[in-house]
Amino acid sequence: MTAATINEQDEEKPVLHPPVQLQIGGMTCAACAHTIEKRLARIDGVHASVNFVSERATVTGIDVEDAIAAVKDVGYTAAELSDVDLTAEAQRRITMLRRRLIVAVLLTLPLMDIGLVLALEPQLRFPAWDWLLLVVSLPVVLWSAWPFHKAAWLNLRHGVTSMDTLVSLGVLSSFGWSFISILIGAQDNEGYWLGYGITPAGADTLYLDVAAGVTCFLLAGRYFEARAKRSARSVLTALGQLAAKDARVLRDGVETIVPIETLHKGDLFVTLAGETLAADGQIVEGSSSIDTSMMTGEPMPVDATVGSMVLGGTMNLTGRVVARATAVGARTQLSQMAVIAEEAQARKANVERLVDKVVEIFVPAVLAVVVLTFFGWWIAGAGIRHALSAALCVLIIACPCALGLATPTALMVGVGRGGQLGILIKGPEALEASGRIDTVVFDKTGTLTTADMTLTERVAVAGHDLEQAHRCAAALDQHSTHPVARAIVAAFEGTIPQCPSPHTVAGRGAEGKVDGHEVMVGNPVFLTEAGITIPDDLTTVVEQAAEAGRSTVLVAIDGQASAAFVVSDTVKPEAPEVIARLTQMGLRTVLLTGDSKAAAHAVASELGIDEVLADVLPTEKATVIDRLRDEGRVVAMVGDGINDAAALASSDLGLAMVTGTDIAMRSADIICVRHHLGVVPDAIGLSRRTLRTIRGNLAWAFIYNIAAIPIAAAGLLNPLISGLAMSLSSLFVVIHSLRLRNFGTPS
Repeated sequence: MTAATINEQDEEKPVLHPPVQLQIGGMTCAACAHTIEKRLARIDGVHASVNFVSERATVTGIDVEDAIAAVKDVGYTAAELSDVDLTAEAQRRITMLRRRLIVAVLLTLPLMDIGLVLALEPQLRFPAWDWLLLVVSLPVVLWSAWPFHKAAWLNLRHGVTSMDTLVSLGVLSSFGWSFISILIGAQDNEGYWLGYGITPAGADTLYLDVAAGVTCFLLAGRYFEARAKRSARSVLTALGQLAAKDARVLRDGVETIVPIETLHKGDLFVTLAGETLAADGQIVEGSSSIDTSMMTGEPMPVDATVGSMVLGGTMNLTGRVVARATAVGARTQLSQMAVIAEEAQARKANVERLVDKVVEIFVPAVLAVVVLTFFGWWIAGAGIRHALSAALCVLIIACPCALGLATPTALMVGVGRGGQLGILIKGPEALEASGRIDTVVFDKTGTLTTADMTLTERVAVAGHDLEQAHRCAAALDQHSTHPVARAIVAAFEGTIPQCPSPHTVAGRGAEGKVDGHEVMVGNPVFLTEAGITIPDDLTTVVEQAAEAGRSTVLVAIDGQASAAFVVSDTVKPEAPEVIARLTQMGLRTVLLTGDSKAAAHAVASELGIDEVLADVLPTEKATVIDRLRDEGRVVAMVGDGINDAAALASSDLGLAMVTGTDIAMRSADIICVRHHLGVVPDAIGLSRRTLRTIRGNLAWAFIYNIAAIPIAAAGLLNPLISGLAMSLSSLFVVIHSLRLRNFGTPS
C-alpha cells in the first residue's frame, strides 16, 4: 500500500467529534434558543439541544470552534463550558441589568410625575416643556431598553418574533409618536377624551411615560430572573470546592504531594488526620474515624480499618490511613453526584416557557392586526394621522407588559414574604412543582431528627453501681470527639476523674485505668474479644436497642460487665405536628434514609410517616426519587446533606434545611431558613399560593389583551388611553401580587 493510498483513506474517513458543551449568552426567551438550534441544525450531521433555562447547549457532530462560530453568526455569544467562569458571567449580567434599571427608575419617576402635571395643566407649561420630557426619556428608551431592542433585532433577522419584539416596538413607537407630535406641533383643538373629560391640546406627548414605564417594569423582571438563575446554577461550583485539590501519593515508600489530576486508579494515597480523602478507595494500612456527614448526611463518624471502603471528599478525623484508589476523577461518587445534579437541573421546567410559547403566536398576530388597522383606516379615508393613531393604539395596548410582569412580580412578592417566614424560593420551577406535588420525601438525620446523639437509657448489672459505671465511662470518653462519647459525657452529672493514658481501638471502643480500676467502654464485640462475659440482662438491652434503631455502649470494670448505655438520635419536637399538617394537606409522607431499617421504622412509627425507604446508599437516593416519579408521583424532597443534593435536584420540588450543607441548599428549589421544621408545610403553602397568583395574573393579562385589541383597532381609543389602559393592566398585576404579603404566620 502506497503512502498516497493511505492519505486518500484518511481523507475519506469521517471525523468523529465528541459532544460539545457550550455556555450561551444573550438569550432572553425560548425563541432565542429555537433560533440557535435552527442555525446549528442547518449544518450537515449536527444535532443541537439548547436549554434556555440553564443557558447551555449540547452539540454533536461538530468541533468546538465551528459550533461557537455558528452561534455567534446569529448574534449570541458562546464559549466552551470548561472555559467559562459561570459565577463571573452571571454577575456581569446582573450588574448590567442593575445599572440600566437604576437609570430607568431615576428618570421614569420624575417623567411620570412632572410630565403628567404639565400635560394636563396648560397654565403650568413653560417654553420647550415637551422637548425637556423627550430628552429625559431618551436614555431610558435607548440605553436602558437596549437589551429588548437588541433581542428583537436579532430575532427579526432570522424571522422569529418574541415578547421582546412587542416590547421594543411598543417602546420605540410610543417614543417615536411623541417625537413626531412635538416636531410637527400638536393640534390646536382639544386633545383626547379620557372618559371623564377632554385633555388639553398637546397631551398626546404624555405617553412618553408609557415608553419609560414599560422599560422600567420589564427590566426589574429581567434583573430578578438573572439573580435566580445564578443561585440555581451554583451547585457545581460548590461541589467542585469540596473535592481535594492535591493527593499525597505513596510510591516506592516515598510520600509525594501531587495535583489530584495525576492520581490514577490503583495508586496508593495517604490521608492524615484532618485532611480530605482524595479519591474513593480501600484502606490497606492504618485505622481512623471518617466523617462522612458531608456525603451521607449521617452524624456518626465511620470507624474505618484495613479493608474498609472510603469516599473521596470525606474527612479523616483521627489517624493516618493508606488507601488504594478504586475510583478517581469523574468516576468518584462525589463527581457522579455533580453530574446527576446537573442533569436533573437541566430538565427543570420553567413556568415562563408557557408565556414564550403563547407569545410566539401572539406577537405575529398583533403585528398583523397593527398593519391591517393602519391600512384599513387609511383606505377608509380617515387620514394618515388617524390611521397611524389607531395602529399605535393597538401596538401600545397589546404590549405584553402585564404578561411579562405576571411571573416576576408575584415571584418577587412571594420571595419577600417567604424571607419573612424563613423561606427562600429560588425560582419559578419551585412554584410550578408545588401546585402538583402529592408526595413529600424526608431525609432522617438532621431533617426530622436533631443529628445530636442523646443518652436515652442506663442499665446496670445487679450488684454493680450505675453511677460508678457512668463515671468511669465519662472519664474514658471525656477527650473523645465521637458523638456517642460526647453524649455519655454530657449526660454525667458530677466531677469526672482523669484517665492518664486511654487507649482507643477503632471500631471497638476505649480502655484505660480510672481510679485504679481497669475500665473498658465499647460495643459488645469489644468486650467479648477481651474474654468478658456479657450477662443476659445486658444482652436483652442491646437487642431491644437494635430493634429500635439505637446504639448501645457497654462498660466493664475490672474484667466484669457492669452497665449498658443506650444512645439515639433525637426526633425534633415539632416533627409530629409537621407530618400531621402535611397529611391534612393531602400529601403522602415518605422517610428516605441511609440508616438501618430498624432505626428508620422506629422514627416513622413515632411520627406517623406513611412509607419507609431505608438502607439507601448516597448515590441511590436520586434513583429512588426517579423511581417514585416513574410511578406517577409528583415528589418534593426535604434534605440537608450532600448525599441529598442529587435527590433534591432530581425531585419535582427540592427543599433544603438551612442547618444542612451548603451543597444541599444550592441544589434545592426552596431553602428553609427558619430553624423550625414547620417551615416545610409553610413553604409548600406559600409556593402554592404564589403559583395561584401567577396563574391569576396570566389569566388577566390574556383576557385584557384579547378584549382591548379589538376596541383599539375599531378606533374607539387613542394612544393616550391605550397607554393608560396598558399601565392600569400592569398595575392590576402588581396589586394582585402584593396580596401575597398577607400569607400565613411563622410557626
